[in-house]
Amino acid sequence: MVLNSVQLLENPSGALVIPELDAVMVQPCYFSLVIPTFNESRNIGAMLQRLVALLDEAYADRYEIIVVDDDSPDRTWEVALGAAEQLPRVRVIRRQTERGLATAVIRGWQAAGGEVIGVIDGDLQHPPEVLLQLLGEIDAGADFVIASRHVEGGGISEWGFVRRLLSRGAQLLGLVIAPTVVGRVSDPMSGYFMLRRRALAGVELNPKGYKISLEALGRGRIDRIAEVGYVFQERQAGESKVTARQYVDYIHHLLKLRSRGRVSRMRNQIPFPIGRFLRFGFVGLSGVVVDMAVLYLLHSAASPLGLAWGLTRSKIIASEVAILNNFCWNDRWTFKDLAGQQKSVGQWVKRFVKFNLICLLGLTLNVLILNLLFNLFGINAYVANLLAIVIVTFWNFWINLKLNWRVTSSK
Repeated sequence: MVLNSVQLLENPSGALVIPELDAVMVQPCYFSLVIPTFNESRNIGAMLQRLVALLDEAYADRYEIIVVDDDSPDRTWEVALGAAEQLPRVRVIRRQTERGLATAVIRGWQAAGGEVIGVIDGDLQHPPEVLLQLLGEIDAGADFVIASRHVEGGGISEWGFVRRLLSRGAQLLGLVIAPTVVGRVSDPMSGYFMLRRRALAGVELNPKGYKISLEALGRGRIDRIAEVGYVFQERQAGESKVTARQYVDYIHHLLKLRSRGRVSRMRNQIPFPIGRFLRFGFVGLSGVVVDMAVLYLLHSAASPLGLAWGLTRSKIIASEVAILNNFCWNDRWTFKDLAGQQKSVGQWVKRFVKFNLICLLGLTLNVLILNLLFNLFGINAYVANLLAIVIVTFWNFWINLKLNWRVTSSK
C-alpha cells in the first residue's frame, strides 16, 4: 500500500478510544508509529530520515509514521510535512485545540491503521535503531514491548544525581500507589514502546500527564510483556519539556489508575520471583539475628553486657548494622546475576547507597510499627521488633527488586 499523497490529517475528536482494525478509516498496515512533538523542528527531519531508512528496509510498505504536533510555535508540523514530501510513509497531524503528550499519542493511534501501534519521542533521545528489536519481540508473540534503561543493554548516557533521584523517586511512588501497574515492567517511566492494537481497541482511555505507557499497562488487555534494553541519549537540540506540573499530573494519573474499578483485571499477575525472594528471606533471617543481638546488647538493662540505652536509639543502630550485613549477602548471593553486570567499585557503592536508602525508608516504618506495638499495645519489645521486621521484609524485597540491582549506566 502506497499513500496517494502526503496528507495533513485532521485531528481525531471525541472519546479517546482506539477503533478496532476492521473499523479504521484508512487502509490497514502492519505497524503504525506515532511521534508526539512540540517545538522539535531542529530534530524531526533527522528523526524521520533515520526511521524511514530502518523501516523501509525491514518492513517495506507495511508501516506508517504519524507525527502529531501540538501546533508548535517553531512550526514543527510544517517541517515534518516538508520532510514527508520525500517520505511517502509519513503523515502529519497538527493539533490546534488540544495539548498534552499522552492525548497526542492516542489521537495518532486513532488515525492509524496499524495492527501494531507504537510511540517514540521526536528528540532523538530514544535511539530509532531499537525499533527493530521491539518489533522483533512483537513478531515473537509479545502483546506489549517496552524499551527499558534497566535491563541488560540499557542505561543512561549522562544524568546528574538530581535527575536520577527524581526518576527513581517517581518510580518508587508508583510502586507504592499502583504496584500492579508500575511493577509490570522494569522501566515504567519509559515512553518508548509498542503493543498490539487489539490490546487497547475499544477501551476508553483517560490519561493524565505524559506517561502513556502506564495507561496502556493499566487499562489494556495485555498478557505477554517483553523488554528490550536501550541507552537513553542526551538531547542534541531543543529544550526538555519536563516541568513540575508533569510530576503533579503523574501522581494524579497513578491515583486514577489505583481507584477502584479503573484498572483492568490483569489476566496474568505480576510474576513473583519465588526463588529470589526465598534467598532474600534467608538473608533477612541472618539480619534478624544480627538486629536482635545488637538490640539486646544496646537496650537490655537486665544483662551485664547491656548498655540500657533507649529503645528507639538502640533500634536504629541495630537496624543499620543489619542493613550492612544484608546488603553484602544480597549482593553476593540473592542478586548475584544482576550485580555481575555492574562490577566496578563505583557501581557497588551506588548499589549500597540505594539499598541503604530503601532500607532506611523501611526502618522508618519499622520504628513506627515497633513503637506502636510496644507503647500502645504493650507487646514485649523483642516480640514487637520481630513482628515489625516481618512486615518490613516484604517492603524491602519489593522495592529493591524494582529499584535496586538494575543496570543504570552504560558505556
